Amino acid sequence: MNTVKDGLTIPAQRTRTRGAVENKEFAAFTRRIIRAHARRVAAGDVEALSDLTALSAAVDQAITDAVIGLRAFGYSWTEIGDRLGISKQAAQQRWGGGQR
Repeated sequence: MNTVKDGLTIPAQRTRTRGAVENKEFAAFTRRIIRAHARRVAAGDVEALSDLTALSAAVDQAITDAVIGLRAFGYSWTEIGDRLGISKQAAQQRWGGGQR
């Protein structure tokens, strides 16, 4: 189920664009939140450990969704692999489902 409002997304027929300027700041904010959650667990909140593990699974799924979206937007496996510091073959094997 897509929970993103239509007005907040870029239609696929538009020309590819680079990411929004605030993406780096948003990612840094997200990392701070995850590290703070980990510190709570490490300080004795054992009940929150499963929540932290669920975050890991959610991030993995988000990466998959992002790569699928980038491919649908026209980005090559080479471009995706370059951004991740892996080969195009490694990116394709992980997220391509054997497709070329």
